[in-house]
Amino acid sequence: MAQGTLFIVSAPSGAGKSSLIQALLKTQPLYDTQVSVSHTTRNVRPGENHGEHYYFVSKPEFEAMIGEDAFLEHAEVFGNYYGTSRKAIEQVLSTGVDVFLDIDWQGAQQIRQRMPQARSIFVLPPSKDELDRRLRGRGQDSEEVIAKRMAQAVAEMSHYAEYDYLIVNDDFDLAVSDLKHIIRAERLRMGRQKARHDALISKLLAD
Repeated sequence: MAQGTLFIVSAPSGAGKSSLIQALLKTQPLYDTQVSVSHTTRNVRPGENHGEHYYFVSKPEFEAMIGEDAFLEHAEVFGNYYGTSRKAIEQVLSTGVDVFLDIDWQGAQQIRQRMPQARSIFVLPPSKDELDRRLRGRGQDSEEVIAKRMAQAVAEMSHYAEYDYLIVNDDFDLAVSDLKHIIRAERLRMGRQKARHDALISKLLAD
């Protein structure tokens, strides 16, 4: 069976990364494409379910997993751990299913070191003005917070060249189409096609 591909997707806050992934998943069957579910030590929020939004574990459990080298990447954010289970990802990929992982550039660097066959996609906003408008459109942050988010966004965008693919999210439908084409191109790579069509190729080349 052909091995699935791990797709890393990164973007600054406000670029529309999560919306793009969710829109893409609605067009893909679960047996073809899934989104990665991370482990975290933070508390469950209303409407969240274990195993669907996150795998909620205790801090000692998470730290034990770190000691076992169980994560492809992990980080501590505002006192809580977040991490991507190597075993969980590898199990899904082994069934031929592609997995999307929504993560920042630092996590992407960790994963590329541990799983160099992963493909990475960076999403850019069409302009700083549009990014500022999107951040303000949320209507819940002060000017100081927005300024910090913009500065953080510029720092994150400086890592765009580390990725395999670049999408500018100006036209949302076009950006979703770009994501679909990236998946399609990766599925047509020689290694995956040889594994998928091994029997056909053998028959075609038989004397």
